[in-house]
Amino acid sequence: MTTPAPGTAPHIQTAYLPAPEGAPTDAPRVFAVVAAVMRDAMPVGKNQRNTQQNYQFRGIDDVMSAMAGPMRTHGLFILPSIAEHQQARDGKMTRTVITMRYRIYGPAGDCLLADVPGEAFDFADKATNKAQSAALKYLLFTLFMLPVDGRSIDDGDRQTPEPPAEHRAERAQRQQQRQQRRGGQQRQQGGQQRRDTRAEQDQQQRPDYLAVARNANSREEFDKIRAAAVQAGAPADYLAQLDAVAAERAKAAQQPAGPRVVDEVTDAAGEASWQGEPAKQEAAAEHAAALGEMYDAAQAAGLTDQREADEAFGARFQTSPQQATPEQLREMRDDLLDAANGAAA
Repeated sequence: MTTPAPGTAPHIQTAYLPAPEGAPTDAPRVFAVVAAVMRDAMPVGKNQRNTQQNYQFRGIDDVMSAMAGPMRTHGLFILPSIAEHQQARDGKMTRTVITMRYRIYGPAGDCLLADVPGEAFDFADKATNKAQSAALKYLLFTLFMLPVDGRSIDDGDRQTPEPPAEHRAERAQRQQQRQQRRGGQQRQQGGQQRRDTRAEQDQQQRPDYLAVARNANSREEFDKIRAAAVQAGAPADYLAQLDAVAAERAKAAQQPAGPRVVDEVTDAAGEASWQGEPAKQEAAAEHAAALGEMYDAAQAAGLTDQREADEAFGARFQTSPQQATPEQLREMRDDLLDAANGAAA
C-alpha cells in the first residue's frame, strides 16, 4: 500500500492477501464472494434524523443490519483494527482522527486489506467510537456499493435475483419498527395536545380566587379560598400570587390604623379577626414567601408541574409544602437551585 502525499485528501487504500497454503481450491475467492454479497445487499435509506443540526442520515446500525444477512449467507466476515489514532482537545470537544484497517475474509481464507480514515468530535469520551462507526459505514458503502434507496432494488431491467426470504423478513421487521416508533411519537404529541387543551379549559373555568382572596374578611376565610385553589389544580405561580395577597394583608394589619367608620358589625368583626393575630400573620407571610421561592426554584430545576414539586417535597420531608416549615421550604429551595445550576453547568 502507498501513503498519500501530505496535504492530499485521505482515501481508501486496498491490498490483496492470497489464500493460505492448503486452502480448498474449489472454495470461492474473496472477489467472487464480495460480488455475491453485493447482489444480495439490501437498500438503506436516510431513516435517522439529527435533531440538533436538523438533517437526515443513514445510521451505522441500519447499514450493519442490511449487510449481516448477505455476509452470513456467503461466508464473508470483516476483521477491524486501528492502524493509526490521533486525538486532541479542540475547545470543549475532543477531536479524533483514525485510520481503520479492515481485513475482508472469504471462505478460502484469502482477504482484501483496506485502510479507511475516520474522524469525529465529541464533548465526552465517545469521539473514537464515532470515528470507528463512520469509517465502517463508508467501507460498507464503497466496497459493496450498498443501495441507498428503495428504487435501487426495484429497477425493472435488473438481472439480479430477488432477495431471499430471510432478507425480506429483516427488511419488513425494520419497517415495522420504524412505523411503531412513528406511531409512538404521534401518540405522545396527541397526548400533549390534549393536556394543553385541558389546561386551557381549566384556566377558563377556574374562579377568580385572587379577587375573592382580596375581599376575605378573615385569615380563616382566606385559607379556605387558597385550599379551594389548590384543589382546583391552580399552578404554583398562581398560588404564589395568592400568598402575596396574604402577605400584603398581614403587613397592612401590623401598621397603625387611622380613624375609620364601620357601618356593619360583621365587617368590623371580620376585619378585627384578620388584624388580631400579628404574630400568626407574620409567620404566614414568611411561609408564603418561602413557598413561592421553593416553587420558583422547582421550575428552574425542571419541575414545571406543581404536583411534581409537591411530590418531590413530600418524598423528602414526608409532608406537603403547605404544611411545612419555612426552614424546610428554604432547604428544599437551596437543593433545587443547586440541581438547576449543576444541570446548566
